[in-house]
Amino acid sequence: MTELTDLSIAEAREGLKRKDFSATELARAHLAAIEVANSALNAYVLPTPERALAMAKASDARIMTGEAGPLEGIPLGIKDLFATKGVRTTACSHILHGFTPPYESTVTANLWAAGAVMLGKLNNDEFAMGSSNETSFYGPVVNPWRRKGSSAQLVPGGSSGGSSAAVAARLCMGATATDTGGSIRQPAAVTGTVGIKPTYGRCSRWGIVAFASSLDQAGPIARTVRDTALLLGAMASHDPKDTTSVDAPVPDYAAAVDKGVKGLTVGIPAEYRVAGMAPEIEALWQQGVAWLKAAGAKIKEVNLPHTKYALPAYYIVAPAEASSNLARYDGVRYGLREKGHDVTSMYENTRREGFGQEVKRRILIGTYVLSAGYYDAYYGQALKVRTLTIDAFRRAYREADLLLGATTPSVAFEFGSKTADPMAMYLSDVFTIPSNLSGEPAISVPFGTGEAGLPIGVQLLGPGRSEAQLFAGARVLEIADGRP
Repeated sequence: MTELTDLSIAEAREGLKRKDFSATELARAHLAAIEVANSALNAYVLPTPERALAMAKASDARIMTGEAGPLEGIPLGIKDLFATKGVRTTACSHILHGFTPPYESTVTANLWAAGAVMLGKLNNDEFAMGSSNETSFYGPVVNPWRRKGSSAQLVPGGSSGGSSAAVAARLCMGATATDTGGSIRQPAAVTGTVGIKPTYGRCSRWGIVAFASSLDQAGPIARTVRDTALLLGAMASHDPKDTTSVDAPVPDYAAAVDKGVKGLTVGIPAEYRVAGMAPEIEALWQQGVAWLKAAGAKIKEVNLPHTKYALPAYYIVAPAEASSNLARYDGVRYGLREKGHDVTSMYENTRREGFGQEVKRRILIGTYVLSAGYYDAYYGQALKVRTLTIDAFRRAYREADLLLGATTPSVAFEFGSKTADPMAMYLSDVFTIPSNLSGEPAISVPFGTGEAGLPIGVQLLGPGRSEAQLFAGARVLEIADGRP
């Protein structure tokens, strides 16, 4: 029999239904894998074996009585940005040291209601601020992939690097993640996994530690397109506790996976070719175009003229919102508290010791662009660029049903190679950021490997609430890449 940790979510659901194995056996297999590999990968910051086994036992009982949910017994990892009742949640920041929420995020509550099992909390860049998972207070996550002929450790992408590495290394069957500027799709691309950023509001933000509230969106990472569709179907919901939540029924995403792309028009944005992009990524992008055309899609060149301005606009809007959101961390009510001779010095000392360098950098940028005299020159201009970006996408979707582009400009890189140059790091998200500004969905799917033997992802983008079409298109690419 296939190793239990090698099963897809879809396969595991069928195996549990046939009683080939139990949810407890499935959980134990993944817990054993975590115990063996996590010390090398650092994907989990807090495994929760006792909770996992208790949840698996409850799943077995429901399966026996015919009351199984859509994800009954499926073991998942949870990004440390999602509040989990009674389980430490820190956003991988020292300033939330020891914080244990008395409440559950809506997304994880939906997963538990569907029968899923929590294996533990996954590592991420501190407050989701990073593109390589090197800013976490708990240390960097290691990508399970290696370059041909090299043992050098590589980054797993960020900020959801723990999620992508754990899925790729078979330490969970799927994982929750968040995407503010590409933090689901970029890690998925460099680890050979599938990740989707849904339409803004499709998944509730309630109970997720905020980075930039107008950009943050939860979504799943898994090993196959079908598994990702199954996870999103359970995670998504309308939530009155989130005023930006989409008040619309959640489609059956899994049922849409095999619908294909025949008759759809796929747009190719000319602006998604940038200087310095690896030739192997360009080549696979063109191969993806050919496969979609062979599957019955029409191909059309489209223009997104404001793409080059999306990155600088994002790095004004996101830090501005972060500086506001992170003002709540002061050492008074929860988390870290450093002593001071008065309240002001206590605030200062707590924030100095509690926030990492990248978080401090973004708070400073955000505070600056919101300050008197600079608001109109920077933040106001960035909002105008955001509006132009949204308008450009709308025009493109009048010509095409979906857009196809590269997910990242390069494959996974070595630790420390970009940390000294923030701009080089920020450019890792150049292709993913525009759809965060527009709030529209996008999915990254593995599509071959480059010369170094490292995975490359291609990205499909669509108009609001087009996740079903994205899954169908991604499945066509998945089949073309030789995966059943």
